[in-house]
Amino acid sequence: MRGFVFRILITALGLWAAASIVPGISIAGWRSLAVAALALGLVNAIVRPVLLILTFPITVLTLGLFLLVVNGLSLEIVAWLVPGFSVAGLGAAILGALVVGLTSWFASTFISGSGRIVHVGKVEVHDRRLDG
Repeated sequence: MRGFVFRILITALGLWAAASIVPGISIAGWRSLAVAALALGLVNAIVRPVLLILTFPITVLTLGLFLLVVNGLSLEIVAWLVPGFSVAGLGAAILGALVVGLTSWFASTFISGSGRIVHVGKVEVHDRRLDG
């Protein structure tokens, strides 16, 4: 349960960053942000797999770049569902999805699947020669 809450908070952070950075994305308040984060999680869990299957051929042809469009469409669906969260167009949705994805990826590196904060330590290697 704690991991789920952290994932929603990370998604909300990504949506807030997208609204701050990308022109064309706006959020009316913190309630809209929370509902949009929850809705994006549901859309990614339910609708996105269907979109991925339907767009698989064009995704292969574009070497995966079409996934940006699929993620943008997911963000557009959330904007359509959630009042107070708006996206001006597909271009803004694609850029917003990119910001949300990068923010979520970066923040998720510090949180495990169970919701525990992972400490990243440094690795030191002594007395190793690379020239063999």
